[in-house]
Amino acid sequence: MPPSPRALTAAALLVAALAACAAPADHARPEPSRTEAAAPPDRPAPPPGLPGMPPVLDPKNVYAADRAGKLAPAVKDFPSRIYVPNTNSNTVTVIDPATYKVVETIPVGNQPQHVVPSWDLKTLWVNNDLGDSLTAIDPATGKAGRTLDVSDPYNLYFTPNGKYAVVMASMDRELVFRDPHTMKVAKTLPVDCAGVNHADFSADGRYFIVSCEFSGELLKVDTEKMEVVGQQRLPKQGAMPQDVKLSPDGSTFYIADMMAHGMWVLDGKTFTTPKLLPTGEGAHGLYVSRDSKEMYISNRGEGSVSVFDFARKELTAKWRLPDGGSPDMGGVSADGKVLWLSGRYDAEVYAIDTSSGKQLARIPVGSGPHGLAVYPQPGRYSLGHTGVFR
Repeated sequence: MPPSPRALTAAALLVAALAACAAPADHARPEPSRTEAAAPPDRPAPPPGLPGMPPVLDPKNVYAADRAGKLAPAVKDFPSRIYVPNTNSNTVTVIDPATYKVVETIPVGNQPQHVVPSWDLKTLWVNNDLGDSLTAIDPATGKAGRTLDVSDPYNLYFTPNGKYAVVMASMDRELVFRDPHTMKVAKTLPVDCAGVNHADFSADGRYFIVSCEFSGELLKVDTEKMEVVGQQRLPKQGAMPQDVKLSPDGSTFYIADMMAHGMWVLDGKTFTTPKLLPTGEGAHGLYVSRDSKEMYISNRGEGSVSVFDFARKELTAKWRLPDGGSPDMGGVSADGKVLWLSGRYDAEVYAIDTSSGKQLARIPVGSGPHGLAVYPQPGRYSLGHTGVFR
């Protein structure tokens, strides 16, 4: 005879109970994969990056590849040199940092503004702004090579995936996306702010922040779409934003402002109104230390360098150059021990000890030295300017 309903119910309950004993809730999940087990529990997975961009090494530090002496194989045999573009002399002065001596002077185009390492680290591009050209320097030999016709190259950046060079065409009022090797135009993006000059990219590479010095504005640009997705005017009359730098944790952009005499602190994701942190007269260049703990701010108008602590989010020191000066653009040595800056209005270059702020050398160069490049530097690839490496 068939089992009674009561018997069927009892059997069902018995099966459920046995299943519960065999697979308790805390053991129901499958064993974690090796990848999951290896990841620290307090470290979130990095957000999806720009397609083709090298993977982020550390989601808590975008400069993890920039540690002292950590040179990429492509540059490890390059001689250590300081390349100084002299805007009024139409030359690049080459300095040996070991001796503080000028070893060569290279003629280039009209009004060279910056010396920019290429994305693949193999070429240095001299931005001949009024000469409408880029001159290539081979960092293996220190010799100039080909010159390419490029309109209004005030500054030069590279997308984090290496797909495009981005020319900051300041007077043309354009961001021009080009092939990073041939410099053939891929897309021209007109902008309605004046004086596009400096930039930096988000941690995931999907957007970048651009400063417009003559109209006191900031742009937010979608990297992949090559479109402006945000624009705002800085909340200070006469603002003149300059260098842009991302914090190590990727949460904040800092923008030096030579007329506001400090740096703007911006949340790039929300792109809300930034706040001003005073640093010194004529704040201009921003350079991260090799341990990613500090940032050096060159105050061109008062001949000083302010030191900013990322963790404390405050200034901790100010180094004043003896006999004054006009510290402008530059970079940090590969070992992190020396900050090199051009003296824009004094035809000289400064070498500063990063442990003490002491001036190590003051070297005469050509007239109007500007976007000085220290090369080589640690890092896997270059985002441009005088050397923004990740």
